[in-house]
Amino acid sequence: MTLLIVKQSKSRIPREFLQRWTEQLVRQLQKRKIRYFSSKTSPVWSDLELTLVFMDTKSAQKLNKTYRNKNYATDVLSFAGDGMTGLGELVICPQVIARQAKEHKLSVWQELGYMVIHGILHLLEYDHEKSEREAQMMFDLQDDLFEYLCQRFEAVNS
Repeated sequence: MTLLIVKQSKSRIPREFLQRWTEQLVRQLQKRKIRYFSSKTSPVWSDLELTLVFMDTKSAQKLNKTYRNKNYATDVLSFAGDGMTGLGELVICPQVIARQAKEHKLSVWQELGYMVIHGILHLLEYDHEKSEREAQMMFDLQDDLFEYLCQRFEAVNS
């Protein structure tokens, strides 16, 4: 998968971390045979492009208001791609990520990684707002992927 990073934020963006994190995430998604729900076949991950756009609070709030009718900056917004070459776009607000990291007692990078998983699962058509069952399925997968990736990164960085 090709990762594109667009910086529209004053915050530092950990590009190398994001590249490695998404590579490992894609490997796990492939291994687990995770696919688009509306597709009969799994995407060819190597052909897909994912764009991460980092925006400051004011811009993220405006997008959230426009697309979700919620008047606050959120951690991540997912915009689906064409499914052929573009997996989609994740808009991430680093200030919200940093605040949530403190609340969740995680490092900023862990919180960022968690929200990248969350956003990608949305791009794969998981939706925790549809039903309790789908929410449980999405969050269980998200937590499992996060735990695996954190262990993997801890082993590599030790």
